[in-house]
Amino acid sequence: MLGNGPPYKNIMTPSPGLYIHIPFCKTKCPYCDFYSIADSSLVSSYLAALDAEARLYRDQFPAFDTLFLGGGTPSWLGEAHLAELMHNLRRQFIFAPESEITIEANPDDITAEKLRLFLELGINRLSLGCQSFDETELRFLGRRHTAGQTKAAIDLIRAAGFTNLGLDLIYGLPGQTAEAWLNTLETALRFDPEHLSCYQLTLAEDTPMGRNAAEGKLVPLNEEFQRELFLLTASFLKARGYLHYEVANFARGEGFTCRHNHKYWTRMPCLGLGPGAHSFNGTQRRWNCASVEQYCASLNEGRAPVAGQEILTPEQVRLEILYLGFRTQEGVPLATLREHPRGEATLAELEESGLVRVDRDRVKATAEGLVVADSLPLRFVD
Repeated sequence: MLGNGPPYKNIMTPSPGLYIHIPFCKTKCPYCDFYSIADSSLVSSYLAALDAEARLYRDQFPAFDTLFLGGGTPSWLGEAHLAELMHNLRRQFIFAPESEITIEANPDDITAEKLRLFLELGINRLSLGCQSFDETELRFLGRRHTAGQTKAAIDLIRAAGFTNLGLDLIYGLPGQTAEAWLNTLETALRFDPEHLSCYQLTLAEDTPMGRNAAEGKLVPLNEEFQRELFLLTASFLKARGYLHYEVANFARGEGFTCRHNHKYWTRMPCLGLGPGAHSFNGTQRRWNCASVEQYCASLNEGRAPVAGQEILTPEQVRLEILYLGFRTQEGVPLATLREHPRGEATLAELEESGLVRVDRDRVKATAEGLVVADSLPLRFVD
């Protein structure tokens, strides 16, 4: 029911995850296409609207076992606002014991006082937006922190007692060399992060960088060199003991994979609250309006801020299983591929090309296969 709120019951049995989109940033990065605004004047209105949206769903889901505070820049919120946010969520929802609670943070937001508050609020996993340890690259990316601030932030995080730290890094910048990227990776590993997310720079067309690329003012790396950097990243981190469990994600063992993001990749139920947030219950996906003002206005009028929805067909579900599976270490069911009329022949071709391997009843992409993971499912559809 669009515009009229629930019902939106979780129809799957595993514990669902809760995502909160906090759409505020101190500054906007020129490559980012996630919805956010560089304006803190609406934070109080947003928190009130978020609490109202949570009330709409408080009886629709059982206990959550993951909570992800994403953005935007959640760590930019003041301590009183963060405390209000978490208090409201715990008042509206049940969280299972040992839940994974993640907050995305920018290095120059980190202070000893804020870290103490994170711990008091039950936050046990930090995702730190480092992006690079090279000052020139940080300036190009429009980041508001320096490499020195990142290193100081990590020292504070460890001193505070956090034992589940993820570092986000970006590579494939125009003009970047393999040596420069390896220097960033080596610097990151000096801090023994439990998790690394290594993203290739994407020049989305509706961002300043994307527009510069379209106008020829910015020349991206050629695809072959991007492929080489991807394979270099995979081999470098594997040699140092990291598990490459999803195209862009590496963990220091199974215990440090991101449990919340794993729900997305395995099509488990997730409730998303906040402007632009997405929800999924197994067959239906829906998303909120991407505007703080519209979000608040809808909820002030007692309406859910839903902008759209889709109910997946059986063929869409099958394609999604393939698409997500080929991106992860779990792979896809062998039986699903064999359902396609040319499934056996196509699988043999992909094996011979070194793009996939069969592991008992699963088919998994190799490192070379992960480079083209998004194209693999298309080989098994009509």
